[in-house]
Amino acid sequence: MIDGALLLDKPVGVTSNFALQRARKLLGAHKAGHAGTLDPLASGLLIALFGEATKFAGLLLDSEKEYAATLKLGETTATGDAEGGILESRPVEVSAADIQAALEGFKGEIEQVPPMHSALKRDGVPLYKLARRGESVERQPRPVRILELELLDFKKPFLNIRVRCSKGTYIRTLAEDIGAALRTGAHLGALRRTGSGRFRVSDAVTLPALEAMSPVERQAELLPVDSLLSQLPRIELDAASEARLRNGQTLQMTALPEGVSAVYGAGGALIGLGRAESGTLRPLRLTQVPEKG
Repeated sequence: MIDGALLLDKPVGVTSNFALQRARKLLGAHKAGHAGTLDPLASGLLIALFGEATKFAGLLLDSEKEYAATLKLGETTATGDAEGGILESRPVEVSAADIQAALEGFKGEIEQVPPMHSALKRDGVPLYKLARRGESVERQPRPVRILELELLDFKKPFLNIRVRCSKGTYIRTLAEDIGAALRTGAHLGALRRTGSGRFRVSDAVTLPALEAMSPVERQAELLPVDSLLSQLPRIELDAASEARLRNGQTLQMTALPEGVSAVYGAGGALIGLGRAESGTLRPLRLTQVPEKG
């Protein structure tokens, strides 16, 4: 059994699932998942999860993300990115100061209308499939949070920015909205995910590098499952308490940290996630009991 997480630097031009399945085969893992997809046109950090690590994908999906994005001002497209046909062209008569002022308006809590070219579903059908058929449906604005928005470089018509944001933020929508604020129009020209939670793309491995490694070297690239939970409070249980929690029972304990915690057994092995509330610990996501012998 292969259990752990792999920080993968996904290349442009392949789907997240293609990159995941290639890594799974190279590692010989049976079960695989990931902690947040990237479009084929995007590159960067893809957290691949194997075995027991897949149980904690939801926790990673909720984490903040960081991106380096290139916007092309002066052109809006049908898809909001470089793949779509040009809908409108406008002159780009803005300065770096104009851009900086516009970016300030997007920091903090904002609302976004999800793009049609997204994986959100309407009546069970992904929006991007409807968009490919030329259909458009009404989408309700959703709140997101832009924690950091930095102007990196501006060489007309290309604008490079760094974005740190909450889950659910659509960078192509942010690009279009910035273009609208500047009155130039814009689309997303390129996107690279540089961070997810505490994990950075600078620590990730590429598929060609992984392919060139020996099986032992590939195994060494895996992060242990409990490294995914290292920023959570830690609760340690004795053997009797662990058995009750694994049987779905709640535990009455004192001095529990409120909310979600990483729960460990007496031997230091990860049990999983628990939620504490008013002195009561309930199981959330638990690992399998290690086989003896």
